[in-house]
Amino acid sequence: MEKIIEDQFFEDEKSYEELTITDNFMFAKVMLNEQLCKKFLEMILHISIQKIEYYNDEKSLKKFYHSKGIRLDVYLNDEKGTIYNIEMQNSRHANLFKRSRYYQGMIDLNLLEPGDDYNKLKRSYVIFICTFDLFGKGRHIYTFENRCIEELDLVLPDEAIKVFVNTTGAGNGVDEEFLELMNFFNGELATTGIAKEMQEEVDKVKRKEDWRVEYMTMMELERQRYREGMERGMEHAKEKYREGMEKGMEHEREQSIRSLVKQALKYGASMEDAVGDIMLEYDMTEEQVKHILDKG
Repeated sequence: MEKIIEDQFFEDEKSYEELTITDNFMFAKVMLNEQLCKKFLEMILHISIQKIEYYNDEKSLKKFYHSKGIRLDVYLNDEKGTIYNIEMQNSRHANLFKRSRYYQGMIDLNLLEPGDDYNKLKRSYVIFICTFDLFGKGRHIYTFENRCIEELDLVLPDEAIKVFVNTTGAGNGVDEEFLELMNFFNGELATTGIAKEMQEEVDKVKRKEDWRVEYMTMMELERQRYREGMERGMEHAKEKYREGMEKGMEHEREQSIRSLVKQALKYGASMEDAVGDIMLEYDMTEEQVKHILDKG
C-alpha cells in the first residue's frame, strides 16, 4: 500500500530523456552555457553584459544552505558585480511573490559580512521564468522595482529588481526571436535564433552521462526523503493514537471513580470510607483520588 502511495506521489517524475527546458534540472544545466545564459539575460532585461561568472562553490552559497533550505537554479554575477538569480517556475503558488522577496533578501545577506558597509550591496535581479501568466495581464515580462506611492516617478535606488517572465504572453511588444523562445518554452519546435541554440544545448545535456547520474541520484534522494517523512509521519500518528487511547482510558477510569464514590455516598457511606475503598481498589493515594473528585 505504501509503495502505491509513493508511486502516486511521484507519478509526474520524469526520466532523464523526458526532461525539457522547463524542468528545473535541465534549465539549470542549459544555463551553465555562459554565452547562452548571457544572451538570455540580455534579451529579457534589455541590457548589455560583457562577462558572467557563476557562484558555484560552497563558500559563495554558504548562507543559503544554512537558511530555509534554498536551492537556487541559476545564480551568477556579471563584470559590474550585478547579481542574477534565475528560477524556472512551472507551478502557480500563492507564495511566489513572497518567495521572490525572500530570495532577494538572502542574496543581500550572502553579499555582506558582519560590519560591512551597505554600499557593498550590488544591483540584483531575481528572475522567475513562469509557464503561466501570474498577473493575468497578457504581458510577456513584468518588471518590479520599489517606487514612492505618492510620487510614482520617484524610484527608490535600492537596485533590487524582480522580473517575472510569462512564456504564455500575448506577444505584444516583443520581437520574433523572443517570441520563438517563449514558444520553445511552451513546447514548440525551435528552428532559429536563441531558441534553436537552447534546443541544441538540451540535446547536449542529455548526452552527458555524469549529469544523468546526478539527476537519477537526486531523484532517488527525493524518494528517500519522502520515505523518511512518511515514516516520521506514521510514527507521529501512532504516538498520537497511543496518547489518545491512554487519555481515553484515563478519562473512563476517572469517570468510574467518581461514579463509585457517588454510589457509595448514596447508600450511606462516608466520604472518608468511599475514598479509602477507591484507594485500595485502584492502588492510589488519597491526594490522587481527591484530585479526580475535584475535577468532576
